[in-house]
Order: sequence, then structure tokens, then C-alpha cells
Amino acid sequence: MSRRRIAIVAAAAVAVLALAGCTSGGDSGGASDEPAPTFAAGTTMAKLQEAGKVTVGTKFDQPLFGLSGPSGDPEGFDVEIAKIIASELGIDEENIDWTETVSANREPFIENGQVDFVVATYTINDERKKVVSFAGPYYLAGQSILVLADNDDITSEDDLVGQPVCSVTGSTPAANLKELGAEVLETDTYSNCLEPLRSGKVVAVSTDNVILAGLAAQNEGEFKVVGEPFTEEPYGIGVKLDDTDFRMFINDVLEEAYEDGRYEEAWNSTAGAELPFVDPPAVDRY
Repeated sequence: MSRRRIAIVAAAAVAVLALAGCTSGGDSGGASDEPAPTFAAGTTMAKLQEAGKVTVGTKFDQPLFGLSGPSGDPEGFDVEIAKIIASELGIDEENIDWTETVSANREPFIENGQVDFVVATYTINDERKKVVSFAGPYYLAGQSILVLADNDDITSEDDLVGQPVCSVTGSTPAANLKELGAEVLETDTYSNCLEPLRSGKVVAVSTDNVILAGLAAQNEGEFKVVGEPFTEEPYGIGVKLDDTDFRMFINDVLEEAYEDGRYEEAWNSTAGAELPFVDPPAVDRY
């Protein structure tokens, strides 16, 4: 039994066992005969389970990680990670309310309660930890560079100094570019950086390598990713500041998904189409 299910309210546990004795479990409506987890009263997990639905912030313009699909719901690795977390709350994916969350509004959405958690290529850093808490990390990315396919002049971050480069407002990559000495054109989404790159208004787009790989794959033959990643970007899952119980619950879910193969399956069915699988980083139990 996982750590998150040890904290079961005794009376509720007895009730679950009593109900289990009265039914075969074949009519449970789920894929498993295992009783739904029971959480301590007052926790975020208990509130979400009781509501039977969850609101998740993710990106809608990030190929491979979070991209709006034919149904209107997003698809990608971040989306699959969110589904795993929801399932451990006893919430089916049909009861997930997906809220488009761009880099600049991730913290406000969490603070204001507009979303219950955020999975959105969300780099963990000390500044953000002042206003939100993070579970994870669940993936380690690195900042890289996207240029036009015929551009052989830019091969590393050193070639961006003094040059116009596009990134996203409120993102770690934009801050890194400013520190590097690039002239940063900021926009709301990375997809909106592509037209300035096509027109020559900027010489490159710079953000995490996995995001750029998705953009290049979506526009085959038009762009290329160059150079080696020049930062480390640990992706975390944002929750309300100091919601330790919820953060630790998500960490437990991540670790179980690493062990039982759900994490690798989520990767292979999404980002694995373009990027090799790598073992996930250890979660941080700060």
C-alpha cells in the first residue's frame, strides 16, 4: 500500500470494507476492483475526490507536451501526467476541466484557485517557490535554440549575444536570454514566435529543447534545433503554496508511475514520437 493511502480515516475504511463485503465489485464502473482511495478530511485530495472533478492548467500550444487536439482537449506528455494524477484521486479523464495556462499566468491561476494544479512545462525555480509549491520534478529539460533550417550562422548560445531572439513573457528562458545579453522579443506563446522567425524579425527562438523539438516536428523542414542545451530546466507540477499534503501525494503518484510503467507509457505515446525516453529525475521532498 502506498504512503498516500496509509493516511486513511479509520471510520471510512471500515465503511469501504463493509461495502466491499456486499458486492462483487463487478459493477464498480471502473477498470479496477480496488476500492477508491480515502483521504484525510480537509485535504485537497479529499475535496477533489468528493467533487468528482478537477481543473488542470496546461498549455495548448506545445507540440508533444500540451497541444490542443481535434476534440478541443489538449494532448501530450503533460496531459498524460495530469491524467495519472487525476486517476489516483478517483477522477476519470472525462471529469478533468482543462484550462489553457500560458507561462505568464501559471502562478496567478494557482494562487487564485482558478486551477487545482498546473502541469505545463513548468520549470521549478526558487523565485516561483516563493508563491507556489512544486511536486516533482518529473522531467529534466534544457534550454536550446531554434533557427530557420538554412541558418548555419547560429550554433550555440554565444551566437545570440546582441541578437534579436524570441521567447515567452514570464518564462525562465526569457530571463536567461536577457542575462546572456540577447535582445529579447517577448510574446505570450511560443507558437507566436514562429512568424517573427520566418520574417527575419528575430534570428532565433529559444526555450526548452523539448518544446523546440515539438515546434520543429510540427513544421517539418522549416526549422531546426541547434547546439547543446545550455541550462537545466526541471519540470514540476505547481500547487498552492505550502499545500504539503497535496504536493507529497503527487510525488507519491509520480514515483509509483515511474515504477509501474505508466510514466514510460505516457512518454512513448506522446513526446516519444520525437524524443528518446530518459529515466525521470528523483522527486524533491523538500
